[in-house]
Amino acid sequence: MNIPERLAALRREMQLENIDIYIIPSDDFHQSEYVGEYFKSRQFITGFTGSAGTAVVTKDQAGLWTDGRYFIQAEKELSGSGITLFRSGEPGVDTIEQFLERELPSGGVIGFDGRTVGVTAGKNYAQIAEQKQGRIAYASDLIGRIWTERPDLPDDKVFYLDEKYSGESTASKLRRVRDKMREFSADIHLLSSLDDIAWLLNVRGNDIAYCPLVLSYLLIYEDHADLYADRSKFPDEIVKKLADDRIDIKPYNEIYSAVGGLHPESGILLDPERVNYTLYQNIPQGTSIVERENPEVLMKCIKNDTEIENIKKAHIKDAVAHTRFMYWLKNIIDTDATVTEISASDKLESFRSEQEGYLEASFAPISAFAEHGAIVHYSADEKSNAVLRQGKMLLTDTGGHYWEGSTDITRTVALGEISQREKEDFTLAARAMLRLMNTVFLHGCSGANLDCIAREVFWKERVNFNHGTGHGVGYLLNVHEPPINFRWKEGAIPAPALEKNMVITDEPGIYIEGSHGIRLENMLLVCADEHNEYGEFMHFEPLTYVPLDLDALLPERMTAEERTMLNSYHRSVYEKVSPYLNEDERSWLKQYTRPV
Repeated sequence: MNIPERLAALRREMQLENIDIYIIPSDDFHQSEYVGEYFKSRQFITGFTGSAGTAVVTKDQAGLWTDGRYFIQAEKELSGSGITLFRSGEPGVDTIEQFLERELPSGGVIGFDGRTVGVTAGKNYAQIAEQKQGRIAYASDLIGRIWTERPDLPDDKVFYLDEKYSGESTASKLRRVRDKMREFSADIHLLSSLDDIAWLLNVRGNDIAYCPLVLSYLLIYEDHADLYADRSKFPDEIVKKLADDRIDIKPYNEIYSAVGGLHPESGILLDPERVNYTLYQNIPQGTSIVERENPEVLMKCIKNDTEIENIKKAHIKDAVAHTRFMYWLKNIIDTDATVTEISASDKLESFRSEQEGYLEASFAPISAFAEHGAIVHYSADEKSNAVLRQGKMLLTDTGGHYWEGSTDITRTVALGEISQREKEDFTLAARAMLRLMNTVFLHGCSGANLDCIAREVFWKERVNFNHGTGHGVGYLLNVHEPPINFRWKEGAIPAPALEKNMVITDEPGIYIEGSHGIRLENMLLVCADEHNEYGEFMHFEPLTYVPLDLDALLPERMTAEERTMLNSYHRSVYEKVSPYLNEDERSWLKQYTRPV
């Protein structure tokens, strides 16, 4: 079926269920940012392949809401589908809630699969329906009825993260979590977020592409825990390790009856942003529900010293691979060889795969040539796969999962001589990235306090970029890890203060539709600095050590301080990476880290 046929089929199911408006989010049953193939219902019904977005279908309209990272992509992918793009956050654009309030008829029904909708969103939809004297219907997976060739749930094996990598045992983590449970007067803790469970149990899996997670739920009690997952995925030695910590494995879908069977006088701790609406509705009446952010969220965001030591090792490996790729790219473009976006991406992956301890890519790679770079989350396919040529730039946003941690790096590289405008934009991005990386700040600042340090150079030119400047990164987990970020606009939940041993990206960019896109990204470690009569100061230490392309830079457009920042960074790049290169690569790196 094409997209209009799928929409027609969905509307027939809506009519059978007397549903006026049906909502299809991007989430799985665990509120994950990225989901496995089985859960890509929103992609199935719209054809839009981006990771973020929500579809809303009425009897005669269909809309897709997504953010600024995907506006260009969504516009192209929705063309001819009959689905209207709603550009979230743009002036004059309805939110989903405003659309529902306007379009839901009196006495109408809002439908959704409650397993894929979070508690907060579900409550909002219920309130809107109530205001219209209507109701919600959250028990029907209408997409599942019409998706006849839906993929199966994954069955890959689980693997264990030894303490030499994790730095802390499951028993120790459970003690910390149970201390928080007692602090919040809860004797049960419901965990649904996959990265929190994986971190807590020191297990990893392959249930979501690029995210080494295991589909599971966890109920933590005062003296034991029940893990709801596919038992066949767990090797016997991992089952034994879990049993040693008094953790039993029970069938994945039994979580709903288990929650429904909790004692009504229990106190249950849960995170409304990370638990689905159906699970929430199954909690018995009378149960004391403590709605707070999962304590695991902040615990895993603050890395321990073992993790930090490992992460630094992973980044040196990644820097060697990426520097070798830049050297290869600069040389291959001068030959008659045909290199495309995809083959260039494959070459970078091959350099990474040569590194000891490399497991897989940490997210779907972005390899975007020329005007494709203006599509923030561009993904090359056989149809769009551009041939690289001199005179334009290649943007690569890639990363790797290693036993020692996860990496995320963006570099934009000039292929031959590029235009003055492209050099000006590259220099702007480089200045922004360097200024934020070298910031010193007082303890207590969040990413919202510091984001303007990167954006200032853009705003002075009266330009901006329509995405966050940085995000937290997990340790062999999600490459986008909450709760920290760099954003000039706070979200619904303000980001916490930046603490020692947090890891965050620094990735400003500029995007000129139809011409070029430039983004430069380093990962940073939050470090304690001087403590004096003015307070506790903090600074960042770069984790990424890959040169910025001097062929694309205009040093005369940088301040003296910015040039000093760049030269200092490039000295460190050479010192850390050159010992692992051959003679030709080392000579090239010396040239590309020269003082400016």
